[in-house]
Amino acid sequence: MISVFWSRVVFLGIIFSTGALTFFQTSSSTTQSQYLSVRFLDVGQGDAIHIQTPDGYELLIDGGPTSLVLRELASGRSFFDSTIDVVLATHPDSDHIGGLVDVLARYQVATIIQTNTLNDTPAAAAYADSVTNERAQVVQAQTGQIIQLGASTTVHVLSPTGDTTRWRSNAASIIVQVSYGEIDFLLTGDAPLETEAYITQIFGESLQSEVLKLGHHGSKTSSSGAFLGVVQPDFAVVSAERNGRYGHPHAEVVGRVIERNIQLLSTAEEGTIEFLTDGKSVWQNK
Repeated sequence: MISVFWSRVVFLGIIFSTGALTFFQTSSSTTQSQYLSVRFLDVGQGDAIHIQTPDGYELLIDGGPTSLVLRELASGRSFFDSTIDVVLATHPDSDHIGGLVDVLARYQVATIIQTNTLNDTPAAAAYADSVTNERAQVVQAQTGQIIQLGASTTVHVLSPTGDTTRWRSNAASIIVQVSYGEIDFLLTGDAPLETEAYITQIFGESLQSEVLKLGHHGSKTSSSGAFLGVVQPDFAVVSAERNGRYGHPHAEVVGRVIERNIQLLSTAEEGTIEFLTDGKSVWQNK
């Protein structure tokens, strides 16, 4: 199917084990850069990751718990730029989708990727209403989908598999690996240890990534030693609030990261964390 919203076309190929579904949409931006930018936004106790490709396409993964995400998205953006190509909601917990209500109200979004996991909370209900009102193309995430975002950036969906309607919310988290040239970012939502073990069994060494977002804000329910050993990241990122009541990241996880000589970064300490890559190397942009 073809959806023409704006001025340039990006090909998003959604590939299933049973066949192929492809669709086209336009890009929200004409901004050009020589680097892929991946920003872990400072939204307090929650996740929000903004990705902008060298040819100007945008992907927002989660939106944190509140409207703080709008402040972060506005940084460096023209006030008149009111479009985002793709929004991906990893799972319907309030610290991931609460701010997406404000994003969908502020921005015109062409495609929304999500799960059908049920969550009986006011935040989940508000998000569902916002998705309906947005009238975007909605895609249910499944393992094996590939989103080609612009000419050079590929997003691989690694989890979940099957009908997630009755799954625990964290277990149903959408896990993606974003690839640009030789550089990979593994973004895990709140996926628990069991999900890490499952995707390790399925994907093995292909999970190796230069940057890993630690699952569940650095909680000890995620980021096992075995998983870190397979991913072998150079950087591990925690998205959490300063002096938060949950104490993220957990000391056990910090220990696992340090003993593997992985550089640990936290939005609680540094605010928004941006990585840039030219496809051959990756570095923190300070």
